[in-house]
Amino acid sequence: MLRQTLHRLSESSTAERVITRAPISRHMVSRFVAGSTLAEALDVAEALNSAGLSVSLDYLGEAVSSREEVAQATGMAITCLEGIAERELSANVSLKPTQLGLALDEELCLQGVAAILERARALGDGEGEIFVRLDMESSDYVERTIVLVERLWEMGYRNVGTVLQSYLHRTPEDVERLNALGSRVRLVKGAYKEPEQVAYQDKAKVDEMFIREMEMLLRDGTYPAIATHDEAMIDAGRRYAFEHGIDKSSFEYQMLYGVRRDFQARLREEGYNVRVYVPFGDSWYPYLMRRLAERPANLMFMASSVMAESPLRKIASPLAIGVGAVAGAIGALSWRRNGR
Repeated sequence: MLRQTLHRLSESSTAERVITRAPISRHMVSRFVAGSTLAEALDVAEALNSAGLSVSLDYLGEAVSSREEVAQATGMAITCLEGIAERELSANVSLKPTQLGLALDEELCLQGVAAILERARALGDGEGEIFVRLDMESSDYVERTIVLVERLWEMGYRNVGTVLQSYLHRTPEDVERLNALGSRVRLVKGAYKEPEQVAYQDKAKVDEMFIREMEMLLRDGTYPAIATHDEAMIDAGRRYAFEHGIDKSSFEYQMLYGVRRDFQARLREEGYNVRVYVPFGDSWYPYLMRRLAERPANLMFMASSVMAESPLRKIASPLAIGVGAVAGAIGALSWRRNGR
């Protein structure tokens, strides 16, 4: 029920107006989105670098429907790369293939990503090219995204990788496929609503597969990224790496901006590489609502992540803000649906 309501909220113009116009909502969002402009995101990246944390910048946006939008998204990706190089940041970029036209024209998408990779190659410092990650979207795009990576490798680009989701039945084979290619993989649990024919529905099974696939990546992968806030999964990774003599420098943990900042710092202090996924842009509303709709537990998880690093008296207001904003939007949506 909550998932369905959140999905409706993500598509409701009424709910969007209610939430985006409320100052208290923007206060809550600022915890998880690094501003609306690239300059703001770069400032955040600098601050995170100063704390010893690497960054992956993500310009928020939707699947495009025109070549003009593809060109705009491609241009923004290149501008992000130029900002990283100008400020000499320890950062890379994450791109959504559909934002670059994968669903519109696969050849156009290939050309655009190749242009981005070429610029990333030219801007790279003495230690190598700037890395570009192709985010994984719903199961409809998994094969097309992996094929896109493979075609880019055939073209000679080695500064590109993608994401795999542990809850998909096909993922172990995809891990082997990308390990053999030599491409870098970010492993996530997966949050899209997928049918049981495609994805495991039981959390325990998803966790089991995450650990299995994480071990495959740690053992045979190329600098894998373990993207989770689940301490049990992180502990499993640390234990496996220690028992098998895998150096901490050969992989990294990734977490979302604003979530478990205390844990990010602690991992870094222990000598692990930690990268923070930093979203920015005006399209924060659909980003945030889809995060919640895809996994409603994120609503309480975001709140609990604040509680984990702050005294209760300091988080009462932000927590009320988040719950109040969503509750208000639900009320607004119900009001409209009832014809009032």
